[in-house]
Amino acid sequence: MARLQSETTVTVRGRIIGGAKPLVCVPVLAVETSALLDQAMAVVPTAPDLVEWRADAYGALENTPACLHSLERLRSIIGDIPLIVTCRAVEEGGMQAVPLQSRLTFMQAAMHSGLPDLIDIELGNPHDFIAAIQATAARCGVRQILSYHDFAGTPGQAVIVDKLMQAQAWGADIAKVAVMPNSYQDVLTLLGAVYHARSGGLKIPMAAMSMGGRGVITRIAGALFGSDVTFAAGFAPSAPGQIPIADLRLAMALLQAE
Repeated sequence: MARLQSETTVTVRGRIIGGAKPLVCVPVLAVETSALLDQAMAVVPTAPDLVEWRADAYGALENTPACLHSLERLRSIIGDIPLIVTCRAVEEGGMQAVPLQSRLTFMQAAMHSGLPDLIDIELGNPHDFIAAIQATAARCGVRQILSYHDFAGTPGQAVIVDKLMQAQAWGADIAKVAVMPNSYQDVLTLLGAVYHARSGGLKIPMAAMSMGGRGVITRIAGALFGSDVTFAAGFAPSAPGQIPIADLRLAMALLQAE
């Protein structure tokens, strides 16, 4: 069955985000460089469409030269696979508390290096922080994801739609929402919000999912409702409910069979 597609698309290294085919992203996250690179070498043979470096897990995050060295080595391993660099705020699931200025310094340096293709920042950041990231992204040709996460629960459908629309209004290339369901009704709320946003005014690609065990179905079937990117577990999951990429792709293929 045909899925709901984005009106606009984002093409990165030949991958089309928002097109006919939903894409699968696999995160890599580690405290030390050696473990990070081991994960990357294990992930590459699974042929993900995107790789995300969750830099908020990296132990030397405030050592910018060390970060950039690790980023360079990561890029050399994943080759032409598009790379998302994320330094998640601890309030939205980040793995360590990092001062706002340190996060800004790292992300701007990463973009200036020319190594990441996309960068993910939270809508909940201060407006001047978001503006500074966006200005650097524009200069460096990096596409931006504006994201919202709720690890405690699932807000109402209107709130979820509003977050997606807010990301678009603020100039995101891709909007992202991840919420925690406390019931299967919450899972339906997320899927309903995705469908409503995609069939309404959301023109940009999105990644939208419910987390945890209840939310696994949204990672598999979300593309049918209008989500364009889903996340699979790599060496370790970066959020609750991620499943191995082979299992995810098999389940997605069964749902999307004509």
